[in-house]
Amino acid sequence: MQALCQLDVQGEDIFAWLGRFFREQCDDAMTIQLAEQWTKGAWEKVNCCDEHIERAAAQWKLSRMSQVDRNVLRLAVYQLGYCPDIPGKVIINEAIEMARKYSTEQSPRFINGVLDAVLKQLRPGGAAPSVAASGKEEGKEESGELS
Repeated sequence: MQALCQLDVQGEDIFAWLGRFFREQCDDAMTIQLAEQWTKGAWEKVNCCDEHIERAAAQWKLSRMSQVDRNVLRLAVYQLGYCPDIPGKVIINEAIEMARKYSTEQSPRFINGVLDAVLKQLRPGGAAPSVAASGKEEGKEESGELS
């Protein structure tokens, strides 16, 4: 989430520094690998993630959201759409915990409401994303849309 906030402010030029940033924060190779994978993936799909967020938070424009909330949501929406091995409820709970730690008192409730709506869009019944929801079709590359 911190790396996504930096990308949001500074742009893609910081991609060259992400590995160093993650190594300074943690010494576990698997954690660093996942952080890099999720950060790059969420940023590559940021437009699709933002569309889902705006649809689920109909009364809120992304520009009105705090930077922390916006990027917690982007990371979680990316994971809901492209990480079928992570249960949706786990993704939502982790996002709520990040909001509790790094954002405002109202943020956990807001994050929960938005992600519950996105979960219903992307994983009907709370299951892993369907082929249509993940933007993949057999024998074809990703379309770049969560659908």
